[in-house]
Amino acid sequence: MDCDGCERRVKSAVTSLRGVRSVEIIRKQSKVTVTGHVDPNKVLKKVKETGKKRAEFWPYIEHNLVAYPYVAGAYDKRAPPGYVKDVPQAYSSSYNLPQDNISTFFSDDNANACSIM
Repeated sequence: MDCDGCERRVKSAVTSLRGVRSVEIIRKQSKVTVTGHVDPNKVLKKVKETGKKRAEFWPYIEHNLVAYPYVAGAYDKRAPPGYVKDVPQAYSSSYNLPQDNISTFFSDDNANACSIM
C-alpha cells in the first residue's frame, strides 16, 4: 500500500464483510490484520478486488516459534524484524511426537494406559 487512499479503500472493503470486528493496517509492512468471525479466503478475495493483485496470506511467523529459524527457505531478508517464513523445514521432528503419544495415551492397546475407576 502506497497512500492513504489505498489504505482507506482496503479498510472499507474489509469492514463491509459480515463478522469483521476490527481491521488494523500497517502500511509500512503492507499488512492487514482482520479480527472477527470471517472466512479468511473471503477477506483475501475482497482485498484483491480493491486492486491489490499481489495480496496473499501473511507468510511470516515469529522466529521464536520455530526450532530452526535460519534453515534454508525460512530466513527471508524482506521479513520484518523478528519474523521468518513459515516453512515445514524450520520445525523439529519432536514437535509431532506429543501428538502421537496423546492419541494412544488412553488406548486399550497400550499396556501402560491410564484407567479411571
